[in-house]
Order: sequence, then C-alpha cells, then structure tokens
Amino acid sequence: MTNFRPLYDRVVVRRLEGEQKTAGGIIIPDTAKEKPMEGEIVSVGSGARNEQGQVVALDVKAGDRVLFGKWSGTEVKINGEELLIMKESDIMGVIG
Repeated sequence: MTNFRPLYDRVVVRRLEGEQKTAGGIIIPDTAKEKPMEGEIVSVGSGARNEQGQVVALDVKAGDRVLFGKWSGTEVKINGEELLIMKESDIMGVIG
C-alpha cells in the first residue's frame, strides 16, 4: 500500500469484517450481509487548507479504527485489495 497517498483531507480505509453469525448462531450468507461501517485507516492525506491558506492536519492517523456512514467513500481496488477513499468529514468517530 506504499505506492498510494491520498491528497488533502482524504483517507484510505480498509473495511473490517462484520459478524458472520447472528446472536442466535445463524450464519449469515454473503449475499444477505450488510457491508460493515467500521474500518482501519491505512493512509491519510496531508490535510486541508483553511481560509488563511494554512494546512490543517487531520485528526485521524494510520492505524486508527473508525466508524463511517453506510454510503461513505468510494470503493477502489489498490494492489488487489478492496479499500475505501473518503473525506475525513465522512468519519463519525474513532473507536478506542
């Protein structure tokens, strides 16, 4: 993943796999599962510019576990791995 760096206030996120079973132990097939809204940040951009032209660093960093909106980001495939590219504002919060 070292050959891709997002620009400005964008981040690259790897989705974390959701639960494979229900609480009652029923296995959920792939076609019925919703995509998880939790992920790990792989890479971050340098930050966005404010009104004075200064670069404001992002609040998240590579390795953070985050929650994001169901329809957030753009799905891309980089080096055979499915990832999401989204703006920092699409992230709802950091876990832990």
